[in-house]
Amino acid sequence: MTTTTLAVLVPLLPFLGAVAGLLLGRTAPGFVRPLAVLPVLAATALAVAVAVRQGGGKTIDAATQLTPTGSVPIDLALYIDGFAALVAVLVGVVATCVQVYSTGYLREDPRYPSYAALVSLFTSAMLLVVYSGDLMVLLVGWEIMGICSYFLVGHYWETPEARAASLKAFLVTKLGDVPFLIGLFALAADAGTFRITGVLGAVASGGLDHPTLIALLLLAGVAGKSAQFPLHTWLPDAMAGPTPVSALIHAATMVAAGIYFTARLLPVFAESAAAMTVLAVMAAITMVGSALAALAQDDIKRVLAYSTIGQLGYMAGALAVGDRGAAVFHLLSHAAFKALLFLAAGTVIHAAGTNSLTAMSRMSGLAKRVPDAYWTMTVALLALAAIPPFAGFFSKEAVLVAAEHTALGDRTVAPAGAGWTVLVAGLLTALLTAAYALRLWLRTFRGRGAEAPAHGRQPLAMTSVLWVLAIPSLGFGLTVTYLDDWFDGNALTPTLTTAVLGTGLAAAGAAVTYAVWRTLAARTPAAAAARVPAPHVAHPDADAGLVEAEALTLPQPAEDPADPGRALLGPLHGPAADGFHLDAVYRTAFVRPVLAAASLVRFLDREVVDTYVRGAGASAKGLGWLVRRAQTGNVQTYLSALLAGSVVLAIAAVALANAVAGA
Repeated sequence: MTTTTLAVLVPLLPFLGAVAGLLLGRTAPGFVRPLAVLPVLAATALAVAVAVRQGGGKTIDAATQLTPTGSVPIDLALYIDGFAALVAVLVGVVATCVQVYSTGYLREDPRYPSYAALVSLFTSAMLLVVYSGDLMVLLVGWEIMGICSYFLVGHYWETPEARAASLKAFLVTKLGDVPFLIGLFALAADAGTFRITGVLGAVASGGLDHPTLIALLLLAGVAGKSAQFPLHTWLPDAMAGPTPVSALIHAATMVAAGIYFTARLLPVFAESAAAMTVLAVMAAITMVGSALAALAQDDIKRVLAYSTIGQLGYMAGALAVGDRGAAVFHLLSHAAFKALLFLAAGTVIHAAGTNSLTAMSRMSGLAKRVPDAYWTMTVALLALAAIPPFAGFFSKEAVLVAAEHTALGDRTVAPAGAGWTVLVAGLLTALLTAAYALRLWLRTFRGRGAEAPAHGRQPLAMTSVLWVLAIPSLGFGLTVTYLDDWFDGNALTPTLTTAVLGTGLAAAGAAVTYAVWRTLAARTPAAAAARVPAPHVAHPDADAGLVEAEALTLPQPAEDPADPGRALLGPLHGPAADGFHLDAVYRTAFVRPVLAAASLVRFLDREVVDTYVRGAGASAKGLGWLVRRAQTGNVQTYLSALLAGSVVLAIAAVALANAVAGA
């Protein structure tokens, strides 16, 4: 079987699995789980085969015309380079882990068949984005992911939080997709094609007439899809969906799509120094702001959500300094430990067995009750904090090294100012990341909340996946010296300067956080538990996902005096906990004006347009009444009126004739 055929089957198999799952979900429930896992697993195996055959060497490029358009053609095209081959393997592995994990996590959920089918469709759409060699076909996968996220985030549609979160995710990402679509059309107009090879060829030959405009329009879509400032606000709220969905969105689909798209078309963005500077500033604000927000959250999943935003900022920062190898390397590394973090958090939620499942201030005694989650989550948090030799250290260092080279003028793809911006923000974020990672670990596994009774043994489908993902979280970074051929040939190894600075700042952030936590715990040995309400215990056989849905409607827990985040942030804690009030800004700047405009339109429609319509109807009705009154049924009256009318017309005719004759 040719490599092209294998590559076509990679996105096709999950799509067929999704269709079959939707058709057979109710009539043959016994097939639901095999149809959820096996097609995605087979697609992963084929993606591995494609990656082995591609080998980081010559790009696989094949195409057939989809339809004649009369202008710019649209092709069914494959474009598989080293980036695409590795990212496809990543998507397949994470999606398979999520599907296997979900068989245990949502084992009693009545909507599991549709959930599993949507996860497969989500996976298929992302694989289409990864392998597509035509921008219009890529856009199809891009938009399918948007609608899948809408349904999956809103899986628990009984709760108003889930409904609002799904709608917010859809609308915010669509806000970026509108200029993104315009940018694609403008790019095709300049390049004369939607084919990625043709676009890159046009860039190399200087064929783009409006590079800055095109790059900025495309960046709007990237900011929405990959949750970059200022369109990142949808991602923390998307935690209303099931935890495995969060793992899929944060690790392998949706948010990864924007970074991957930018990496694939980086020469287009590099044509504009202004666009690269905008991308660098956007990445810097995203990194630092999200890290501060993560340090103030009490919900474990919201901490991880803001963490994802910050790590995406690192990837965007690498792209802003012109190093797509570092960006995709961190994308791959981040996918492993972030999927592990969310799935481990789901295991913690399952073990807690309370309605206040995701609040760290209500957790206690979990290290002994969920040892699998404890050890694997520890590995993932060390990777997140970029502690050597865990995977996050090597990939984050690749980003910092790229920024350093640009700042010092060793690379001229982007302005030196962009390099300094990314470097300083990246180092500051390294300090904050270690702080909130340790805070999460301490409050989750060493917390003083009101402990709930054990919720039963965790299913093997859940715990086994954690250990599978722990392997790349620990060891993927060690492959850095073997990946140069897959990443444009650029070296990704750390340098002494950035390694010492980055690791030193991370160690300092962790040390300060631990010292503050110990001090607060010593001062209030019993207050932390006393201030936290006793949890409501779920039934031992209750489904974790259904119990998690109940948690969405509960009020926020009481203030925890042993929270080091509050002490570290000081007056910034309140704004950071609320995401620096960006949602309030959007409500004031956009939502209220739109609602006011809608009210004005409704008033004009009711009081002006309807008045004219009602007046026209009343006039016709009045005229009809007059005509009806004239119809007496008396023939003599009709003849008299006819004679009188004839006389009047005759007199008028004679008068007109005399007037004409006199003139």
